[in-house]
Amino acid sequence: MTIRVVIADDQSIIRAGLTTILDGQPDIDVVGQAADGREAVDLARRLRPDVCLLDIRMPNLDGIEATRLLAGPDVTDPIAVVVITTFDTDEYVYGALRAGARGFLLKGAAPDQLVQAVHAAVRGDALIDPGVTARLLASFSTRPLASRPAQPIEPLTEREEVVLLTVARGRTNAEIADELYISMSTVKFHLAGLMSKLGARNRVELAMWAYETRRVP
Repeated sequence: MTIRVVIADDQSIIRAGLTTILDGQPDIDVVGQAADGREAVDLARRLRPDVCLLDIRMPNLDGIEATRLLAGPDVTDPIAVVVITTFDTDEYVYGALRAGARGFLLKGAAPDQLVQAVHAAVRGDALIDPGVTARLLASFSTRPLASRPAQPIEPLTEREEVVLLTVARGRTNAEIADELYISMSTVKFHLAGLMSKLGARNRVELAMWAYETRRVP
């Protein structure tokens, strides 16, 4: 399968560089480019790419609001979004993930991380730049909550609680399988159960819920 990508950044040189990296992959095709957030949303809605790669600071509509319009909780048919930016402040990262982003990368990330983030987004996984992951997720445990976190429609099983903690710590499916001595299919089974019970659409939302409910030490 060829992964179709739309790139949005207000700097043409950045768009060109990202396009060169992604178009150099045998299974990725950059099908559109936008210079601002509004153009990005219109282009994505028209082309329906598999992944949108959005900068945060853009004219007309910033990347966080563009993410919310394309992948937010109220979107019926969301498009996977990966945010890439030079700014790694907690508010930007938190806002992007809350808006529905499936990944967050700094522009200084290695090209292979960019490719991995696109692949992860298509799979429904998430890749957050290692330089901000631990600090960001840890901040959830001390951040005052605007509202009480949603409760699961059914109590989590003991095994689901364990799997949830590994997800919150940024483990991949393969790492979870190795760590818990279970098969990949069992990992996927538990993740599906967690998403169903918590109403989460991806592992980023699972991780945020684990931190917001103070499950992570």
